[in-house]
Amino acid sequence: MARVLLAWIGKTDIKAASGDAKVGEGPIAHAVAEREFDHLVLLNNHPGEEVAAFTRWLRSKTKASIVLRQETLSTPTHHADIYRAVMDAVAWSIEQYGKRAKRTFHLSPGTPAMAAIWILVAKTRFEAELIESSPQTGVQTADVPFELAAELIPSAVRRTEEDLARLSDGFRPDEPGFSDIVHRSEAMKRLLHRARQAAGTTAPVLIQGESGTGKELLARAIHQASLRAADPFVAVNCGALPRELVDSEFFGHTRGAFPGATADHQGHLARASGGTLFLDEVGELPPDGQAKLLRALQEKKIRPVGGRQDVPVDVRVIAATNRDLMREVGQGRFHEDLFYRLAILVLHTPPLREREGDVGLLIDQFLARLNNEARPGGIQKKLSPAARNHLLRHPWPGNVRELEGTLWRAFVWAHGPVIDVVEVREALFVREDTPRDAVLGQPLGDGFSLEETIAHVVRHYLERALKEANHNKTRAAALIGFRSYQRLKQWLDKYGVEA
Repeated sequence: MARVLLAWIGKTDIKAASGDAKVGEGPIAHAVAEREFDHLVLLNNHPGEEVAAFTRWLRSKTKASIVLRQETLSTPTHHADIYRAVMDAVAWSIEQYGKRAKRTFHLSPGTPAMAAIWILVAKTRFEAELIESSPQTGVQTADVPFELAAELIPSAVRRTEEDLARLSDGFRPDEPGFSDIVHRSEAMKRLLHRARQAAGTTAPVLIQGESGTGKELLARAIHQASLRAADPFVAVNCGALPRELVDSEFFGHTRGAFPGATADHQGHLARASGGTLFLDEVGELPPDGQAKLLRALQEKKIRPVGGRQDVPVDVRVIAATNRDLMREVGQGRFHEDLFYRLAILVLHTPPLREREGDVGLLIDQFLARLNNEARPGGIQKKLSPAARNHLLRHPWPGNVRELEGTLWRAFVWAHGPVIDVVEVREALFVREDTPRDAVLGQPLGDGFSLEETIAHVVRHYLERALKEANHNKTRAAALIGFRSYQRLKQWLDKYGVEA
């Protein structure tokens, strides 16, 4: 494993190279004298002749390779310029020496602004040891808590108060995956807080939740915020795997291993090695496949079908299911040991009906996307107030996926620039098996109207009664408990239901 020191060249280092006895060796020479490094990546904003002399002097004191990066700063305290230079240098060092190299950031050389940026980057973007040095105490590891790191974030790179709170909890700033998850509800805030905690570990994650609640989106966000983000994210739909091909799909096969195997095939575990393997609907795996997967995860090696040698694999597993796996274990349908291997960190994605305040945000996001992507350059469409309220009142048993599909249909059906309630009603799927609490358990606020909810229920049963009675008003009235068709007619008129 390569050992890499990254530091700014400070004025004290320049003076030390010129022979100034008052400053001693200077921070960088002091560090290489007390610790061993394979590579030095030094950022510089001093004149060329001064740095050339310093570099020659430093080469006499270390066997490490020295890479000089000339940086242009508005001022030595310009946080945004320093941040960009540091980020570029660290990214270059990872590409050059590998992501598993041991990186050390030296805080002592340079300005206080430079030290602040090293702390920020180490605590929020790239894992690294922080060191500082002085003639009195020597070279020491700097113990900087996350709370201090958050306070040091300069205005040029400052984020929202919520981001700073995450930094003080030890989280990296939002990766694209997390920032794409639209939410306002407390339920989602709690979920994403735990997901960010999970992202900072290598432990397996089990995501449980109803269909359409965004389990794969959450899994991708965890991967993108993890130290494995640069490596593959391989998603496997376990429910779509043919039983006879489970071994081949997970472990791969060699040419000629079975009829039809005309070439070597790399399995999902090998493709995901170094990165994340996402097992969607893991509860659908057949029992023999569960046992073989467990063995592969325990031993961290696989043998392709038809192969003669084991192949090492290193994967972080994130599994998802809409089943209650504990119940499945109790009923003998899911391997108990595999469950306990997968369910180290367990996250529950809340259904949309429990995400108070999120439906409106999601409507806005999906509608903006449809206006930008569905018909580029075409008519920009918006929802009428009645249509929006109708969407807000719906219980969404199919969750976010159902909401997105409904908006697609309503967007297409609407001929003009306004999507009215008629298009929304036609776009919604009516489920006869909707649970009773889908009506009684709606969240209050966020556009909820008791009168509209009652009207929705009344229209539903009036329309059903007319349909089942073949539009015979007397019979329809009897079906819903009315003693006369005149009363039925009054209700039809009141709620706008055509007979």
